[in-house]
Amino acid sequence: MSAATEVTRIVRDVRHESLAAAGQTAPCMVKPLVPSDRERWNGYVHDHPDATFFHLAEWETVLVKAFGHRSRYLYAQSNGRIIGVLPLIEVRSPFFGHALISTPFCVYGGIIADGENGHRALERAACDLGRQLGVDYIEMRNRKPRHPGWLAKDLYVTFRRRIDADAERNLLAIPRKQRAMVRKGLQKQLKVQIDPGIDRVYDIYSESLRNLGTPVFSRAYMALLTHAFGEQCEILTVIHEGVPVASVLSFYFREEVLPYYGGGTTAARSVAGNDFMYWQVMERARERGAVIFDFGRSKRGTGSFDFKTHWGFEPEPLQYEYFLVKAREIPNLSPTNAKYARLVEAWRRLPVPLTRLIGPPIAKYLG
Repeated sequence: MSAATEVTRIVRDVRHESLAAAGQTAPCMVKPLVPSDRERWNGYVHDHPDATFFHLAEWETVLVKAFGHRSRYLYAQSNGRIIGVLPLIEVRSPFFGHALISTPFCVYGGIIADGENGHRALERAACDLGRQLGVDYIEMRNRKPRHPGWLAKDLYVTFRRRIDADAERNLLAIPRKQRAMVRKGLQKQLKVQIDPGIDRVYDIYSESLRNLGTPVFSRAYMALLTHAFGEQCEILTVIHEGVPVASVLSFYFREEVLPYYGGGTTAARSVAGNDFMYWQVMERARERGAVIFDFGRSKRGTGSFDFKTHWGFEPEPLQYEYFLVKAREIPNLSPTNAKYARLVEAWRRLPVPLTRLIGPPIAKYLG
């Protein structure tokens, strides 16, 4: 039985008849996403004010192909029109449990809908699906609280700020100490290149993750991202004296830029390569007409959190909400969890080429 057929069987009776509050008279039907619906799904995402880059249907293809997880994408429809979507992936791990997540490897996710009726129908369908599949929990990665009564944790924050049309104003908005680091990069005559392929960004990013003690995902995953999203992806690499020292893969969505997978080598530290890199991403985004710089997710109490606050960004708490099915408590898979401390330290000592080989089978469950 295909995943779509199985989801159809589970959610086919999920309806919400009381639609008067939304001005609708037809039933709200919940359906699984199938390939012929992708264009309608993405049209809805591009038009919805609360949608994010991570709601786009291409993520389903990438996550299924790269990691072998099962798609459980759902949408709500009334009168033949989509009124809500829920990107949902089933992750079954022998180490970390069985879950429905919206959406793994993504900062944001969760339900977006035109009103409460579509939202409630999708929430009910997800909970029914979770019970039928016997998952441990359902996780929704929201920017704002969406599920009263669900458990939540605020370990993560995001950082977002407007990009001014004037480059000098953007530079002056960076606090003095970090602004000096950007200028140091200019003094060191760092150069940037826009890469057509993933090799340099993957190599540098995987080295950065090894230094943090975190397993890296496969090279194929990053390649799938750039193929699936095309011009919405851009890879910027910083060069010092002919040698790549920092690189980042950024996503573009509507008027936003999201530098997402990035890092620097050891050599980047002495030349302020990371600060220069993010400044150049901001400049590229400004030239492309973006008005929001999304600095991405960080855990409280980490170097990444401190780095972004030093850039003058204010942390915005993320609302990750959980519906427990078989689990008795919210999962804690963070590498900052004390029980993983020895594993983190051991990983930091491994050769980088070895981590690229043995990391992906573990990382597929750490999204």
